[in-house]
Amino acid sequence: MAKPRLILVLYAAQGHINPGLQLAERVIAAGAEITLVTTIFAHRRIIKAKTSPPAGLSFAPFSDGYDEGLKPGDDVKTFVSENRRHGKQALSKLIDSGAKEGRPFTGIVYSLCQYWVAELAHELQIPTSLLWVEPATVFDMYYYYFHGYEDIIKDSINNPSCSVELPGLPLQLTGADIPSFMDASKPSNDIAMQVLKEQFEVLEKERNPKVLVNTFDDLEPEALKAITEINLIGIGPLIPITFYDGKEYYEYPSETSSFRGDLEGSRDWNCMEWMNSKPKASIVYVSFGTVCVLPKQQMEEIGGGLLDFGQPFLWVITEKQYEEGKKEEDELSCIEELEKLGKIVPWCSQMEVLSNPSLGCFVTHCGWNSTLESLVCGVPMVAFPRWIDQGSNAKLIEDSWKTGLRVKASKEGIVERDEIKRCLELVMGDGEIGEEIRRNAKKWKDLGREAVKVGGSSNKNFKAFVNEIISDSYIHEEKL
Repeated sequence: MAKPRLILVLYAAQGHINPGLQLAERVIAAGAEITLVTTIFAHRRIIKAKTSPPAGLSFAPFSDGYDEGLKPGDDVKTFVSENRRHGKQALSKLIDSGAKEGRPFTGIVYSLCQYWVAELAHELQIPTSLLWVEPATVFDMYYYYFHGYEDIIKDSINNPSCSVELPGLPLQLTGADIPSFMDASKPSNDIAMQVLKEQFEVLEKERNPKVLVNTFDDLEPEALKAITEINLIGIGPLIPITFYDGKEYYEYPSETSSFRGDLEGSRDWNCMEWMNSKPKASIVYVSFGTVCVLPKQQMEEIGGGLLDFGQPFLWVITEKQYEEGKKEEDELSCIEELEKLGKIVPWCSQMEVLSNPSLGCFVTHCGWNSTLESLVCGVPMVAFPRWIDQGSNAKLIEDSWKTGLRVKASKEGIVERDEIKRCLELVMGDGEIGEEIRRNAKKWKDLGREAVKVGGSSNKNFKAFVNEIISDSYIHEEKL
């Protein structure tokens, strides 16, 4: 008999693509076929990956009119509208073709920002599940915002001395800990909040809404159970399958590594050879993800902090930092000194970097992928959040999981070099704070890996999900 077929619809952003592809591999290993629906922009970059897609994964890219990606100056509202319009048309045709072939799709998983998938699927009576690519804690914050807590949350954002406690969450939250999209003083957040509002309205219309969360039970036990009306299912960490064998990622040659797509590029900058030449736990890794663009003043302060700390570093400065082309005035004033001490690259394979034994600390923007990958690799963090969910993630890193320290910005919003040096010294130092952070990092590394092993919480949750969405006869128990 033919294998069951599922559709996976992913928003064209790195934070959606990475966990989505890992989920696809796990579903395929369970005996199903996956058709990945995303934009041409994302698809072009996914297929450029060094590793080949697994058997059982096919692609159905569509053009949303932004085949080269969203550019500075493009109208975001139009972008969202066109993504929905073209995506819905493409998905409808795909579902129709499957039915005509006599091989209908039995379910759809879609990532955040693609709520229109559920709208169409409900019309066609196809079961759906949302893939939530942020922590369960952030899901709860948005839920409460749209269910009676909007004014309370806004008060905490507008008043630095005000804090808020939300039902079921063991956290006292200040404005800095709330997702930045909730800040109503910035009109640019209106579009994002409207998309999120419509997402939660779609979930409310479902009889038994399922949300697959890239987290695990031990990491967020309260947050996963806080919302009784919605079934939050921890199936993470959604990291490369090579981790499940108990081996470190960097030990695998790239051609045998789990399939993954990188929207920024995949050129080899010889990072591993350089890292392998350094002592254990000596390198500082600095990366602010694929979206964040820092002001020149902040870049200078980071450079100064790294120089003052004096340890070797690997600093990723993406091409997006210089979207209009790098100019002479963009050059860091201390670039020569920096290049003597460390290595600056436009891209690196983050999982390989994080799992290399020479790494001692990750200065991170606290995007959820980066945060979770750092936890699973047991890497202490200096939390340097910028926007979206990153402040919430930094709160969890410092106060809940205690695997790092959060930087403190000046009144002007700049994190100064002395503050960066201070955090690095505490996190990587031999004092009580550094030792506690490293102990906790090791604890969460072990718990994260236990979760995905046979019998672990995420393994059980995933098997239950697969058993429900596709026939039991297709489950390859030995591969789960």
